[in-house]
This record gives sequence, C-alpha cells and structure tokens, in this order.
Amino acid sequence: MAEASSRVTLWGIEVFLAVAEERAISAAARRLGVSASAISQQLSGIEAALAATLLDRSARPLQLTPAGAMFRGHAQTILNAEAEARADLALADLSGLTTLRLGMIEDFDAEVTPRLLTEMAAEMKTCRFLLETGASHRLLDQLEARSLDIAVTADLGAETEGWREVHPILTEPFLAVMPKGQSHLAVPLIQYTSRHLMGRQIAAHLAQQNIAPAHRFELDSYHAILAMVAAGQGWTILPPLALHHAPRFAALVEVAPLPFEPLGRGLSLSARAGVLREMPTQIAERLRKLIAVQVVAPAQAAWPWLGESLRVL
Repeated sequence: MAEASSRVTLWGIEVFLAVAEERAISAAARRLGVSASAISQQLSGIEAALAATLLDRSARPLQLTPAGAMFRGHAQTILNAEAEARADLALADLSGLTTLRLGMIEDFDAEVTPRLLTEMAAEMKTCRFLLETGASHRLLDQLEARSLDIAVTADLGAETEGWREVHPILTEPFLAVMPKGQSHLAVPLIQYTSRHLMGRQIAAHLAQQNIAPAHRFELDSYHAILAMVAAGQGWTILPPLALHHAPRFAALVEVAPLPFEPLGRGLSLSARAGVLREMPTQIAERLRKLIAVQVVAPAQAAWPWLGESLRVL
C-alpha cells in the first residue's frame, strides 16, 4: 500500500495550482498563508505520488514541465468539482460551510474586510477562510474559474453575465482631492493608473468633458497618490473609499465635488448563480451594515455635501 505522504490530496493540488499561477514558492506561500517549507513539502509529495516532475525549480520564475502543464488542467478540474460538491453539501446558512474563498478589492482592507472576517469567524467556528485581494477584473476571472466562492468588486459597467448573481453593495462618487489651501487649477493632476478599470473610467470621463489636464504621474497606489497630494505635488480624482483606505491623509488634503460633470461607481458582491444558495445574500447584507458604519457615516459627517451620492444599496 502506498504511504499517505505519496497520495494526491486536494490540499496538494491547491498548492500546486497556486505555485503554477504565482511562479514562485514564496508568493504561493503568502497567498495560501503557509510557510514556504510547507509549500515545498506538498509539491514534493504530489510529484512523488504522480511519479513525475511538475516544476522546473532551476528556472526563475519557476516554470511548469510538460508533465506539469498537462497536470494543471486536470488539477483545476478536480478543484472545480470539489468546490461544486462542497457548495451542494453546505447548508443554506453560513454554519454548513467548511472553507470560504473570498475575493475583496483592496479598498476595504483598512477596516471592513478585517471586521467581516472576524464576525464570520465567530459564527463559522469550523470554517477555513482564504482571502484574495486584487483588481476587480482579476477577482471576477477567478470567480468564473471557480478559484473563488465570492468576490466583492467594482462594477465593470458591462451587462451582468448569466453565470453569476450580483448583489449591489455601495454607490460612491468620485471626488476632487487637493493640497490644503490650493485649487486644482494650481497644480497638475496625479492620475490613478489606466491599467485598472477605475483609472480608465476617470480618463474616459475627462475625455468626454473635453478636459485634458497636465499630468506627470500615473500611479496605482492610493497611499502614494494621497501622499503626493498632501505634499503639494498635484491634485487627484478618487472615490471616498480611497481616503478610507488611507485615512492618515484625510486631514492633510482638501476634498470637494468634481469641478465638472459628476462621476460615480458601484460596488457589488458576486457569486456563481445559485451555487451558494442564500449565503451571498447573507454576506452582502452583513457587508452593507459594516460599510454603513465604517465608511458611509464617517464620510458624510466629514463632507455633508456628499448626500445620497454615497450610500449603501
């Protein structure tokens, strides 16, 4: 009989897929919340069980061998089937789920995501939580590929695909954020990167208004952008969640409505349609309550002119 260490396990498959996507053992370890040695041990075990070398460890970044590339498709199919079976066996409430793979945009990292996980962990005492943060389009791709169970993202602006159910969470406006005591006309624009959806939305809106402000910087970090605004290097266009994400800059900048046609965005919770039954609805409602207290109320107190442009849905 084969030793237990030589068996192919679901955990080993998940580890292999993480390494195949990240192309580095250290990155896969951070993603899965385990040590690099644990990743290496799982990889060695699955290669021993399959009697095949799956990764070229001498390459940087790591590369799949022909056997690894072949096994990757089978591995994803196995994890997809496991996810479907797990969801089918889960109860209609949160108590029946043993693993939850949650994708969240980074905007909620400051308070909302930690509080959500803390509350859910208190109720789901036997559940293992896996959190993935990133750009909205990437999280939705992972949700479609069944690498995530639920994703909280910015709305992409396209018609909702039939494979997922969508629960609106929040609508928020874009704001002009300027150095203290300065007008947006006195300093150049610091743009949020057009590599992400939000940056493209802002750029398209400016083009529609026939506005082409001078700019030298295009960044993908709220902290970096707001630090430069606070230092007087420029002004920017960001949503209230950006200031919630980087609260230490709130007192160092001035916030005002856009000096032209308003622009806003929506955020939603998505799940594969019908798979998790009532669970997405329950988590969406929990999120709305947290966001109302942690995001909306403080922002409306600081900037009463926001009114209903910032609200939970």
